[in-house]
Amino acid sequence: MTAPIPSVVRFKVEPGDVPPEKAARRLHLTLVEFNAVLPRLLARGFPPADLDTGMYDLEAIDQWRRLRSAALFGLTPPPATEQSAAASSSGMGDRFAAKKRGGHG
Repeated sequence: MTAPIPSVVRFKVEPGDVPPEKAARRLHLTLVEFNAVLPRLLARGFPPADLDTGMYDLEAIDQWRRLRSAALFGLTPPPATEQSAAASSSGMGDRFAAKKRGGHG
C-alpha cells in the first residue's frame, strides 16, 4: 500500500478574514492593546468582527484606515446617518465586548 500523494498547491490564497491577533497586527498593535482600544475604534466606525466567526475583514480594515485620510486617497467618507450615530452612541463597543464574553448585548 502506498502513501497518499499530497495535492499540489496551484494558487496562493490570501486570507480575507483574520483572527483578532492579525487584525491587531494590521494596526501595529498587540492583541492586548487592540482589545483595550477596540470599543473606541468601533465607536469611530471600525469594522466589527463577524458575529459567527469572530474574524475581521482585512479589506474593510484597510478601507476604514484610508477613510481617516480620505482626501489623500480621493475618497469620500460615507455620510453619517441617524442609525449609525445612534449605534455608535449606544455602546456598540459594550455590546461587542458582551458578545465576546458570551453574554447578550
